[in-house]
This record gives sequence, structure tokens and C-alpha cells, in this order.
Amino acid sequence: MTSLPIVGAAMTINDLEIHRDWLFERQRDLELQSFVDATTLNGDWTPLATRAKRLLDGYQGRLGIHGPFWGFVIASQDPDIRAVVAKRLKQGLDVCAALGATQMVVHSPYTTWSYNNLDSNAGERERIVEHCHQTMSEAVKQAEDIGCTMVIENIEDIDPNIRVALADSFTSPAVAVSIDTGHAHYAHSSTGAPPVDYYVIAAGNRLQHVHLQDADGYADRHWSLGEGSIHWRSIFSALSKLQSNPRLIIEIKDKSKIPASAAYLASLGIAE
Repeated sequence: MTSLPIVGAAMTINDLEIHRDWLFERQRDLELQSFVDATTLNGDWTPLATRAKRLLDGYQGRLGIHGPFWGFVIASQDPDIRAVVAKRLKQGLDVCAALGATQMVVHSPYTTWSYNNLDSNAGERERIVEHCHQTMSEAVKQAEDIGCTMVIENIEDIDPNIRVALADSFTSPAVAVSIDTGHAHYAHSSTGAPPVDYYVIAAGNRLQHVHLQDADGYADRHWSLGEGSIHWRSIFSALSKLQSNPRLIIEIKDKSKIPASAAYLASLGIAE
């Protein structure tokens, strides 16, 4: 990136109605988070999609959604569970097709436990990748067909490289990498992972999405930016060296503080 990046935000459709002017004034990137629950995806979600499209009339930013994630991992050993997860991913991509969304966030399968045990059983690394492929293969093809990219977000990941290798294993433009700053900060502070900017460096130009949230390194706080202990200058310095132009998405619990979070980054001179 050659100039200051413009940050976007993650929000529900209700929040979109509140922050629409802020979003539209710079055509900021948007991640809708109203389609993550199984109840929603199993029901008639078309009225929600219709409402979102009405609110986004004239929108020219990049649109994505957070995909379903509650209650499962994408690397289950159980084939029946994998079938349910495959169904959920398909449902999320159906939403993307209806909205014209070009990105869907999915969660990494790697845990703190797996980091310490991947090499204690022969072939465990390969098995996790294979289970992900068995779960996601149809979704990857569907994403390719609709021009959408699934970005794999770190959750408990201690090794910043392993998720990048997983994304690469699909050899598809429909699978890329996401970073959540608060998750990486937790892993660094509580489980011995490297600092957040190392996650950016490891992802390199495979990085297409970033959740920006502040935290204390102990829990998944999703505080407004500037309220925690994350070193934002180092992160944005690493981001400035990329050509992949990742979507920089403020993802905080108190949605009323979204503009203040953007203003905080602007006050540091690192984003707008």
C-alpha cells in the first residue's frame, strides 16, 4: 500500500443502518455479521439480504460476510460433522451470492492443544489438512464459481505460518488468509506466540483480510482501538509493505465506537 489505508468495519445489518453515512463517505469496506447462526441460515434469510441490499444501494466498497462458525471446526475427524460443516459453508456462500459479497471469513482449525501435539502422532499435520479439504472442497469450488474468497482467520493459532500453508494447500484463488489482531495478541501474551506484526509478515501477500480489535492479551476483548495494549504502529508498518491490499475491518463489541476507532488510527497517522 502506497498511501494511508482506509479502514472498514464489521457490523450487523442493524448497525449498518446506524453507521451507513460513515461507511459511505469513504466507501469503506464492510463485513456483515448477520448470517453466522445456524438458525438464520436454516431459515428464510432472504428478507435480511433484501434489507441489506436496500441499505447498500449505491455502495461501492468491498463487501464480505463473516461465515458460520458456532459449534464446529473445519477439520473434524467425524465425517457426519464434516457434512454439516460443508452444508454451513455452502449456506454462507449462498448468502454471498445473493448479496454480491466477495469475501467470507472462516475460522482456523488450529488450537493451542494442537500446536503442542501436531508432531506427537505421525501424520497429524497432514490429517488436519486432509480433513479441511474433505470439509471445504465443494465450498472452494462454489466460491470460485461466484468470485468469492474464503479467508481463514486465526483463532488460537500459535504458529503464524501454519494457517498460511493450509490456505496454500488448496491452490485456489478462493482461499486466502485473515488475521485477527486480538486473537494474535492473546496467543502472543498468553501462549507464547510471536507478536501480531509477525502474523502479518508470515501471511505476506496471501493476506486479504484483517480484523482490527484491541485487547489486553488475556482474553478476546474486542475493545475499541486504543483501549488495549496492541502495538498498532508495528502492525501497520508490516501492512504497508504488502501489495495484496487486505480489507482492514474494525471488529469491536461496542459498535458505537467504530468511528472513534478509525479516528484513533488516524491520530497515529497510520490509517484513515
